[in-house]
Amino acid sequence: MNTKIAALRKQRRISQEELAAAVGVTRQTITSLECERYTASLVLAYKIARYFGLAIEDIFDFSDVEVF
Repeated sequence: MNTKIAALRKQRRISQEELAAAVGVTRQTITSLECERYTASLVLAYKIARYFGLAIEDIFDFSDVEVF
């Protein structure tokens, strides 16, 4: 799943470690999200969105998710 996490982090000059600490995960989790090797849980997506003051849909691209 594509995300805008890396761009938002760089724009606000926040390290992966700072973001990870703020949302309660490891730096490796943030790296995996940015490299699209991991999909965030709903709770984690919500925490990241709240951290940046955005809606989940503004950060995570759901266009490739199948709708039943």
